[in-house]
Amino acid sequence: MALISNFHSSLSLCPKSQPTQSPAVQLCSKALPLMRRAKLNPIVSQALTKNEVPLRRTGNHHPNLWGDDSIQSLPKHPFEVPSYAERCGRLISEIKDMFSATAAAESRENNVFQLLALVDNIERLGIGRHFQKEIKEALDFVYRYWGECQGDLNTTALGFRILRLHRYPVSPGMLGPFKTANGQFFSTAQSEEEKIKSILNLYRASYIAFPGEKILDEAKEFSTTYLNQALQKTGISSSLLQEILVNLKYDWYTFLPRLEARKYIEIYGENNSWARMADNEKLLSLAKMDFNIIQSLHQQELKAFSRWWRESGLPKVGFARHRHVEYFFMACAICEDEKYSAFRSSLAKSCVLATYIDDAYDTYGTVDELKLLTEAIKKWDPMSIEQLPEYMKILYMVLYNGINEMDQEAEKIQGRDTLPNSKDAWETYIDAMMQEAEWNATRHIPTLAEHIENGIVSSGKRATTLQPILTVDGILPESILQKVDYPSRFDKLLGFSLRVRGDIKSFKGEVDRGETNSSIVCYRRDNPGSTEEDALHYLQNLLDERHKELNWEFLKIDGVPTCSKDYAYDIARGYLHFYTERDGFTFAHQDIRDHVNQILIDPITM
Repeated sequence: MALISNFHSSLSLCPKSQPTQSPAVQLCSKALPLMRRAKLNPIVSQALTKNEVPLRRTGNHHPNLWGDDSIQSLPKHPFEVPSYAERCGRLISEIKDMFSATAAAESRENNVFQLLALVDNIERLGIGRHFQKEIKEALDFVYRYWGECQGDLNTTALGFRILRLHRYPVSPGMLGPFKTANGQFFSTAQSEEEKIKSILNLYRASYIAFPGEKILDEAKEFSTTYLNQALQKTGISSSLLQEILVNLKYDWYTFLPRLEARKYIEIYGENNSWARMADNEKLLSLAKMDFNIIQSLHQQELKAFSRWWRESGLPKVGFARHRHVEYFFMACAICEDEKYSAFRSSLAKSCVLATYIDDAYDTYGTVDELKLLTEAIKKWDPMSIEQLPEYMKILYMVLYNGINEMDQEAEKIQGRDTLPNSKDAWETYIDAMMQEAEWNATRHIPTLAEHIENGIVSSGKRATTLQPILTVDGILPESILQKVDYPSRFDKLLGFSLRVRGDIKSFKGEVDRGETNSSIVCYRRDNPGSTEEDALHYLQNLLDERHKELNWEFLKIDGVPTCSKDYAYDIARGYLHFYTERDGFTFAHQDIRDHVNQILIDPITM
């Protein structure tokens, strides 16, 4: 049942609708690492005399929102006691019995839908890791009879999405019978709420598109309009309205698994008709207890991570963004599994390191200083830092120690020294940041092709993803690692997605701060007379097309362990989550604070 793996499409980064005068943009040949940042008018670096003080830029970043004292004083979590784990164990056993009972139902069409609904509920509630064997058996059953059981839009859309995400070879052509001549889709459900649920499943399915699947483009356009109109209708349950709002705000690329679980637990808790069913009540009870038990573990990890940040010396680097708690939230929102503590620590630590390096290269450091830092990092020898200013000595040593510590964790799983891979990833990232610093210092505006080629690397994707995915169960020898890391197309598309989405969301703030380079600025440089709206429209269309190619690269079967590929993809989704409304890496407003509280601080009421 493996996906057909001979799909090929152009590496060109220009969709068919591009203006003819815009140059073709090719994916860069070296891909790597993360986030955008606050930028001000560049200062041209000049050689300084011994007593001169360099003129520096700063991002005027808001301070750390999370005091270490308050984190360390978090009270003992009430769900740490063994009795809750025992209750979870009993519920897990009872829910496993639900799979076999559902598959044995008399009506094959009905039990196909019921199995799909059960899998969907379990995965959205964040408890799927407890039922991997049962989910696989259920979906094998569904796929075996899939051609016989597509009698309604809801089952078809739900089944298509779940089967494709589990890498079964299904076609969106099965949605064709539900499409009218004018491009609309219809549901035969009797009640208004059931019709809306069908279109909601169609909307969710439309994001899992591969290149050339026009019917999913039509499905997305129709379902988006339909669901926005449904929000204005009366008589719709509050839980369904909330579910629509959540899905419209957080699409597939920005809805993190743990955050989705928290929100759907709350939604299902309000759905009285759903919760009154005994089996569903078991799912909801397990989801709540499991969430709280995992949160208690994550709180202990957060305390350790916050101590690492405090003791590292990074709080002294005053010009940079202090976002370590937000990054740890992201790591936990991506991966809740108890056994992957090293993944969460490595991811959050990598993001912190990349952000401090980013702010040094992007705003504070002079070109002369940055050249010295670049050389020191490439030498990979602490004895080489004597010529660096004090703040760079701190950055260098935290980077040096952090990468070596993360490599030790990776080596436990991989059984080999992965430090050469990690050093290559970080050196390439540093080179890309150095290029941007030189462009800023001279106020040079590159072509869009040059900006994206360099920006795929400076996005921070590779440096912050490589070591975390080496700490999960998937063994990645060099030949396999190259399919998920550099020089894979998967890696390049992830970096492209982060760069362009970041530019789109951070552009307004950067213009206000006098930023000279972004995809929008470079597009307009290439296309004299074009407007900001022209650039944004072009880039959004380009991003939509590349997301389809990314879906293909993500879901095709190519020998990469599923857990490694899934987490690499979800890390990119984590970064995109911060770009839902703005540059959330720079401006951690109330919505992000709320998410941190929901995932790390506040337990769910039982």
